[in-house]
Amino acid sequence: MEMIDKAGMRPTVRIHYDLHQGTEEWLAARCGMLTASEMGLIITPSTLKAARNEKERAHLYELLAQRVSGYVEPHYVSHDMMRGHEDEIEALALYAEHFAPTEAVGFVTNDKWGFRIGYSPDAFVGADGLVETKSRRQKYQVETFVVHVLAETIPADYVIQIQTGLLVTERAWCDLISYSGGLPLARIRAYPDAKIQSAIVEAAAGFEERLAAAQTLYREAIAKAGNIPTVRRVEGEILA
Repeated sequence: MEMIDKAGMRPTVRIHYDLHQGTEEWLAARCGMLTASEMGLIITPSTLKAARNEKERAHLYELLAQRVSGYVEPHYVSHDMMRGHEDEIEALALYAEHFAPTEAVGFVTNDKWGFRIGYSPDAFVGADGLVETKSRRQKYQVETFVVHVLAETIPADYVIQIQTGLLVTERAWCDLISYSGGLPLARIRAYPDAKIQSAIVEAAAGFEERLAAAQTLYREAIAKAGNIPTVRRVEGEILA
């Protein structure tokens, strides 16, 4: 049965508390979906225009492949990625100790625009907040303090992801926690930006249209080629 809120409207935000990031179930929930962490591939942060480049096309075909196969290929896990996971745990513990308690969340989706966008928050804070943690090399952590903390601005690399997270969750604020072991923790609060979020929705809508058109062509090509099945082998498969 479809859920209806007190105003008679269908809620568009769906929160998956039971998913753990990085697990097969989490990957399955994200399969074929445009997500906040990848939104920077389809929109140019400096201009807020939809991207038209090789990275955008590669991402389109990656999501198309996931939608037609129902499978997410494994990716290479680098040393930086492993360190980032450990730093995230420490950063959230420090945040909870010095600022506010946090709540673990696996995945959040919103389909209010006629298509679905996903977001994996590092944590919820109360009823209104988010936490997004970033593991930084020390030169970037020092730069963050010098350039961004006093000015209360989000580093450009994270603006689109954080604004997409706020858009998907419909929460009031997001604390960016910048962590670099041996240096002080940095916290910068971001609020929804209507201009940026409007550009995100516009870029995502165009991307979904192009993806749907490509999927139609794929089906036509499969029918023409005879749809000869193959068997996937995934033992020990690691892709860069």
